[in-house]
Amino acid sequence: MIYCGIDWAERTHDVALVDDTGQLLAKRHITDDAAGYQLLLDLLTEHGDSEENPIPVAIETSRGLLVAVLRTGKRKVYAINPMAAARYRDRHSVSRKKSDPGDALVLANILRTDMHAHRPLPDDTDLGRAIAVLARAQQDALWNRQTMANQLRSLLREYYPAALDAFATWANGLCRPEARELLKAAPTPTRAAKLTRIQLQAALKRAGRQRGIAAEADRLRDVFRADWAHQPPLVEDALGKQMFALLIQLEAACTAADQLAKAVEEAFPQHPDAELMLSFPGLGIQLAARILAEIGDDHTRFADARGLKAYAGASPVTRASGKKSSITRRWVKNDRLNHAGYLWAFASLRASAGANAHYRRRREIGDWHAAAQRNLFNRMIGQLYHCLQKHELFDEKAAFPAPPQPAVTEAA
Repeated sequence: MIYCGIDWAERTHDVALVDDTGQLLAKRHITDDAAGYQLLLDLLTEHGDSEENPIPVAIETSRGLLVAVLRTGKRKVYAINPMAAARYRDRHSVSRKKSDPGDALVLANILRTDMHAHRPLPDDTDLGRAIAVLARAQQDALWNRQTMANQLRSLLREYYPAALDAFATWANGLCRPEARELLKAAPTPTRAAKLTRIQLQAALKRAGRQRGIAAEADRLRDVFRADWAHQPPLVEDALGKQMFALLIQLEAACTAADQLAKAVEEAFPQHPDAELMLSFPGLGIQLAARILAEIGDDHTRFADARGLKAYAGASPVTRASGKKSSITRRWVKNDRLNHAGYLWAFASLRASAGANAHYRRRREIGDWHAAAQRNLFNRMIGQLYHCLQKHELFDEKAAFPAPPQPAVTEAA
């Protein structure tokens, strides 16, 4: 048996091959391009790599072109956590010396000694991996949009509170196209106070508003012309230019989030697991796509539901030593899946009577809101694992059976 370890970098990679006894068979320094990838494949073939008996590879990343090349065929690629690799390095030397060729050798030896303790990258389909790219990008775009909106709101509080008051009644506030269009037309409170009803109505129409334009324009006009404190004219004008620069970034973030959401809506329904996942209460296309992106569509990836719950951070972790024992929330987890699970549990409270009753029971026994949400997510993701394994749609009665009624005895 031959094992391969690769210490990757931005431009070059170090490769090491070892046998069952730990003897170093070969080492190479390859470039991060097509020529380097071919040199790596030739090296593996030279040492017995074939379609029937591929050489397993350990590397400290799960993404990139190098990983894509290695995953062709039936080869198993193991993405080793860098922290775990650092602990293995200390097993061979306590001097804390480190080198790229040495790290490649450490990774190869990890597979030689403890391959059973590590999981290879899941065998997801191309469609599943494409949905993962889109769902994660859309989630990042939403987070970026919120970051830009928070920065813009903080700046408006310094010199333009009228705008925040005017947009307070709108859902999503500064992210609304009406808000962005009005800030373009009037980047300072002085200019906003001079806007006429016709100009306000035109701005609302440009933003796509179709109903209640006249009444909304009158309300905005009253807010902008109210008595507000002002910065000195030169300072106010400078802050307006700063706000406009932030507004451009916010608009780009909003556009990116909308376009990626549309791409997810087009791709996710094509997946074979889409109908099953959308049958769960609280899961829409965007949220279901995020969950699929993190758990993948390889149904053999997790040995049981407990493994998936631990990966999602839904199940608690026990720390026991001597007479001391504590049960706490899990900190090492897939943060994206855990975030999606919190939103899923929250949305299911209205979509499922059983989920709502489960949440209420957890609150009644003393759980805080977050703990009750996490417990509900723990149960829901366990049910999702079961349905994916059995290829069954969600069944409310089976998922949340009615509690047994207490027996009523007649008085003698």
